[in-house]
Amino acid sequence: MFKNYLIQIHNLTKRYEKLTAVDNLSLNLEQSEVFGLLGPNGAGKTTVIHMLATLLKPTSGSATVNGFDILREPEKVRASIGIVFQVPSSDDLLTGYENLKIHAMLYGVDPGVREKRISDALELVGLTERKKDQVKKYSGGMRRRLEIARGLIHNPKVLFLDEPTLGLDPSSRETMWKYIQQLVKQEKLTIILTTHYMEEADMLCNRVGIMDKGKIIALDTPTKLKLMLGGDIVKLKLKKQDSNIDVLKNLECIKKIDSLDGYVLLSVDDAKKNIPEILKHVEVESVESSSHTLNDVFLKLTGRSIKEQQAEGGFMERYMQYDKH
Repeated sequence: MFKNYLIQIHNLTKRYEKLTAVDNLSLNLEQSEVFGLLGPNGAGKTTVIHMLATLLKPTSGSATVNGFDILREPEKVRASIGIVFQVPSSDDLLTGYENLKIHAMLYGVDPGVREKRISDALELVGLTERKKDQVKKYSGGMRRRLEIARGLIHNPKVLFLDEPTLGLDPSSRETMWKYIQQLVKQEKLTIILTTHYMEEADMLCNRVGIMDKGKIIALDTPTKLKLMLGGDIVKLKLKKQDSNIDVLKNLECIKKIDSLDGYVLLSVDDAKKNIPEILKHVEVESVESSSHTLNDVFLKLTGRSIKEQQAEGGFMERYMQYDKH
């Protein structure tokens, strides 16, 4: 059955001399979908956003946004989208309200509804009480919320969020996620967001495209992408290194058994439910379990981590690299 896609991308490519930033990208997005482009810095995520927003001209290929061609109808594309850039661009010396009013005027929002639009946008992102404060007095999280409010002031059908929580502390990042979820629920927008935070894509997106070197190398729901890797990982430190672990092979919940760095590693369906049964058969000094993340999916596909090296991720990353072959 034919679907009326809100965004259609066909063989979109952007080259800079010898560098191919986006390589032959094809993708369709439905109305009210939250789609995430997940990948490390330099993967091509922001370049995709800039081409769809008509800020960059593609080297080849085509795309339509809200039914408007990005090459032939750039003005109509821009009038129907909102965009939040990685670096906040609101005027520090103006108040939050003044920033929104100027943006509304630039987009030709009817004066008869302008004040209500500004009021609604401020309420949506929780800045009503701070609307008369200069933006330079806002926290990082407040600035990002103001950017979102500004992107919504002209009632766009599509909102582009380029690394919406970049640079925020974990608490502010979670607050921003709540605002984005509220936004989707209330405004029925189609959202494309770029991120290198796996948990962000997992929390917010209906579908995720994992990007690497300008290409989408995997595309599906976050849940289905993680299912590519099998069950949870259970890490056992045995009391006796010569313990017979063959008995574990008979347990239906265990799909795979490996050893690494003196630990026994099990791939287990529903670890939380099945760990008690496993411990009936072996004596252990310690047991740990972890569920797969989208970072693990990226690591499995490329042999590299999507995130900066972090101490808490070291063991899983070494296991995924070991398991790749």
